[in-house]
Amino acid sequence: MSTQHKEQLEYELLVEFPKKYKVYLLNDDYTSMDFVVEILTNIFHKNQEEAQRIMLEVHNNQKGLCGIYTYEIAETKVAQVATKAKENGFPLKATMEEE
Repeated sequence: MSTQHKEQLEYELLVEFPKKYKVYLLNDDYTSMDFVVEILTNIFHKNQEEAQRIMLEVHNNQKGLCGIYTYEIAETKVAQVATKAKENGFPLKATMEEE
């Protein structure tokens, strides 16, 4: 094995992929199901069918997985949900946790 090839292989082994974070919507007793679907379609870019499925998961299981993202994107999505919910008078919350 040539020295150059060996150095390239060592470099490739040192490269780490960024950590991923799961973003969840949390159930509450006040946010409308329609608003949750709107959040899922506008912020998380889900189609209507998938948004309905996740909304029901939130409703039935107290939280629903919206997506898995890098830290910065997950953090942005959580902040967008908080802003949109506050603007519309809902207490809807999103959280993120490391995958």
